[in-house]
Amino acid sequence: MTGTTRTADRSLVVVSAGLSKPSSTRLLADRLAEATVRGIEEHGLAVDVETVELRDHAHAVVDAMLTGFPTGDLAGVLERLYAADGIVVATPLFTTTYSGLLKSFVDVLDKDALTGTPVLLGATGGTSRHSLALEYSLRPLFTYLRADVATTSVFAATDDWAAGESDAGGGLPRRIDRAGRELAAMVARRESTGPADPFAATPDFESLLGGL
Repeated sequence: MTGTTRTADRSLVVVSAGLSKPSSTRLLADRLAEATVRGIEEHGLAVDVETVELRDHAHAVVDAMLTGFPTGDLAGVLERLYAADGIVVATPLFTTTYSGLLKSFVDVLDKDALTGTPVLLGATGGTSRHSLALEYSLRPLFTYLRADVATTSVFAATDDWAAGESDAGGGLPRRIDRAGRELAAMVARRESTGPADPFAATPDFESLLGGL
């Protein structure tokens, strides 16, 4: 995971499920994150951004599926994901659905951890005829997790990367900007809670001694 270290008003976690390196999926994830950051900053808020390449955690994801317990770097990734004020998820599409790597990652998530968290969805594929998979495949996945999924999602076909702003569909850059601004508004409205305190339920010494 890569990201900034300064203190910020909001945190954004970007999840890329691309299998190659470099990948168009990571490129889309980065562009969506950049658009979101611009939007959040326009609301007068500073934002920390962390990017997760799932391919770097593939073995750990499988181990977590087998044992039921994420460990090592993956455990840290999940902790930061759960604490995020907003999430960007980008995946390649294979046979009209999201990647198996993304599904496996979702399978190790706590089923309640993303409740109410704003999520922006993006996907890449060879041709635009696969674009509806975002709506009938990927969106229901995060709706099931009760995430607050942004209305606008972005699909990028191979030809979209060379298309201009005035092309059909408004051009990929314009669609990315619109989606990023939408997620930014959702994140800005959200009350930042910060990371969960693992010792919040532990009584202090004064409480423990109060009964003596």
